[in-house]
This record gives sequence, structure tokens and C-alpha cells, in this order.
Amino acid sequence: MEIVIQADADEVGRVAASVIADVVARKPDGALGLATGSSPLKIYSELAARVAAGALDFSRMRGFALDEYVGLPFEHPESYHAVIDRTVTRPLGFDPRLVHVPDGMASDIAAACEAYEQAIVDAGGIDVQILGIGANGHIGFNEPTSSFASRTRIKTLTPKTRADNARFFASPEQVPTHCLTQGLGTIMCARRIVLVAQGEGKAEAVAAAVEGPVSASCPASILQHHEHATIVVDEAAASRLRNRDYYKYTYANKPDWQRY
Repeated sequence: MEIVIQADADEVGRVAASVIADVVARKPDGALGLATGSSPLKIYSELAARVAAGALDFSRMRGFALDEYVGLPFEHPESYHAVIDRTVTRPLGFDPRLVHVPDGMASDIAAACEAYEQAIVDAGGIDVQILGIGANGHIGFNEPTSSFASRTRIKTLTPKTRADNARFFASPEQVPTHCLTQGLGTIMCARRIVLVAQGEGKAEAVAAAVEGPVSASCPASILQHHEHATIVVDEAAASRLRNRDYYKYTYANKPDWQRY
């Protein structure tokens, strides 16, 4: 696990986008795991700028969203079908036919989850997975106590997660209680993982994920076992890391050939 501490959210987005851009440049027909929420928005805006400048091309890339609400119509502005379309697919120039989101409106949820897992397999697996982290340590919608072996499935959102997401809805009552999410086992199969976090509100979760015990109580802590996970955080999100000076030192002295 590599910990990269940057001054602010803009620098977090720039560094994370550079990691992803390197993967896309080397494998332009690969697969990108897509996170929603506010944490990755700086990544997408930085990537979009590079696309607009002609430095990057996503037209052959495949995209797989981490999650989707259950029972929220695709046309709802806060469905992740809609969010991915306006923040990723169109700005980055993805072919919409190559962008996949779990089907939260499926009549057979279990079958929809199995089909989503198979679609990832058929694409050759995820080359780089983008992640944010919840204040309780969740990644995707894998809430605390999620199985480390879990695959795409239905989950019940905690009151805390629903409260955190209420800002996207007209009222807290409109936040769905269930979602479909890639499991921790699914996420860990990605060849590379880039997790970003910004702000003091994420500091405790980041510290637990990076320096705490590997525990289902903090789902993101499983990333300690990933062979190629990069955690990019701003100073505020890094404020509770005991070894932050060491992380800064190692990144500052990283060989150029190992930069990405």
C-alpha cells in the first residue's frame, strides 16, 4: 500500500488522475472501475481536461460502476446511472455502450448481481479501480461487517451512510435504504486500486484503513492486503496518520521509474 499525501483536493485529483491516465495510455481498451460521490470528482475533472487537450482517449475503455441504489429509476438525477453519465461517460468521451452500472431496478436482483460479476470477468477484469471512503470506512457500499470475500450483491445502507448521502436528495426520506454494490472480493480482484479522500471528516476512516488492524469493522482496511493500492489524501484527511512524515518522505524520494 502506497500513501500519497498532497496539500489539497486539487492536488489529490491531479495525482490520482495521473495514475489512471498512465493505465489508460498503456491499455486503451482496458476496464476502469468507477466510483461516485464527491471524492472522485476532482479526478474526473482532471481527466476530462486531458481528454479535451487531446492527451487522453477513453473511447475504447470499458467502465464499471461500483454501485447503484435499489428502486431508483435510471432517469432519476441521483441514480448512479445518471451520475456516471454526467460526470464520467460524457465528459471523458466513453462509448456509452461500454459503461456498465448495476441494475437496481431488476426484478431478479440476485440474477442481476451474478450478471454484473460475469460482465466484469468477460471484460478481462478491472485494470484500475477508483475508490472513495466513507466516514465509517466503507468502500463502495460495503458497510462495516461486510465479508472480505463478498461479491456484487444487495446491501442495506446504514443510517449514517443514508444521512451522508441525504445532501444529494430533496429530503433524507428519499434516500433509498438498499443498494447493489460490488463486493470487497470483487474490488480486491482489480489489478490496481486508487483511493482518494479529502477533508478532516475522513481522517479517522483513513487512519483506520491504513494503520489500523485489518478488520471487517473498517472494510477499507482490506486494502492493506492488495498488492498495488495507492491511497491519495489531502493534509486534512491525513491528519490522524501516525506515520505521515514517513509517507511524505518515501513519496518525495520515489524513483522516477516507479512513479506510477
